[in-house]
Amino acid sequence: MSLVDRLIASSLPLVPKPLLGYFARPYIAGETLDDQVRVVRSLNEQGFLAATGILGEFVERREEAEAAVADYQAALRRIAQDKLDSNIHVKLTHLGLKIDKELCYQNVRRLVVSAREHSNFVRIDMEDSSCTDDTLEIFFRLRNELDNVGAAIQAYLRRSLADVRRLARVKANVRLCKGIYIEPRRMAYRDKELVRSNYACLLEELLGAGCYVGIATHDERLVWEAFRIIDRLRLDASRYEFQMLLGVDAPLRRIIRDAGHRLRVAVPFGPAWYPYSLRRFRENPTIAGYVFRALFQRQS
Repeated sequence: MSLVDRLIASSLPLVPKPLLGYFARPYIAGETLDDQVRVVRSLNEQGFLAATGILGEFVERREEAEAAVADYQAALRRIAQDKLDSNIHVKLTHLGLKIDKELCYQNVRRLVVSAREHSNFVRIDMEDSSCTDDTLEIFFRLRNELDNVGAAIQAYLRRSLADVRRLARVKANVRLCKGIYIEPRRMAYRDKELVRSNYACLLEELLGAGCYVGIATHDERLVWEAFRIIDRLRLDASRYEFQMLLGVDAPLRRIIRDAGHRLRVAVPFGPAWYPYSLRRFRENPTIAGYVFRALFQRQS
């Protein structure tokens, strides 16, 4: 993490909201469900799948969690009505995890049931390490009853191989990413090459066990590793998908699609984009530096 990244992240609260909105625009669909539908439809027309996410996390009141459930249910209805190719992904702290775990479970269960009624799927995102055990507990509890729910694993965590082996036993649908939260060394690998190596190890473990995997990365080295593993295991393209974020490395996205692989783009939206962006940049200043550099590269 460079000093420049830290300076960018620390100065963001001083940036006027409209200006920060300008910088965030390539990475967020907008504030409304109509904005979301427009972006998802465009991605579908280009041959990409989508994952709809409503911005928000760490809510402190039950009413906020209930409102998030209602908003996601509205998104599921709209996805079905407009025949869009998009699932949804949720953060459990947006659904009340830090208020009451049972409340959160019931909220996410309502969404998984609603998604099943629309022949859709819910991905439970992974958050910081304070949420990992509870998130996996809720996932396994849901998975015992419903099969249209998936988990996420972060490759930089030292515990992830053990978690992957638990998930592999139930043939879970797993999103595999590097991880973005700043965690202590006792919990997480710090070396970039170690994280890459662990990512490839976990991917091979999951695909070899017959799990459907969302290969979530913008790292072309890991894309190459994934191609290698897919080729070695002789996997059909229906057994996995690549995943990327809206606004990040569109040329690589097209390369993966044109090579015959499914690719899903995560598309966040909602009025909470401003506090979400500030929080994310503060938690990991590297992202702030990356976003600013990517924006200027795109413009040039």
